[in-house]
Amino acid sequence: MSTDNRTFGSNQDLDAAAFVDRRGRSGAEASPSKERRQFSDGRENLSPEAAELANAVDQYKMANRRKYVSYEEVLTVIKSLGYSK
Repeated sequence: MSTDNRTFGSNQDLDAAAFVDRRGRSGAEASPSKERRQFSDGRENLSPEAAELANAVDQYKMANRRKYVSYEEVLTVIKSLGYSK
């Protein structure tokens, strides 16, 4: 059994400009990114009831850190608004 003794470049050999760390933006670079919404388009044409539901779903998604919601979660939101069968 042979041992491979090749050495690779150290981290210092890497070109610093090739890596952009986007995790810790601060100052002028920090801009609040617009959160993508499942139902963001076409809200201006919604009835008041549909707009209320859309806003309630968005609030649910923000509170529960969800990008998309399941049918069960939509039902939960609808029931929280007072609707029943």
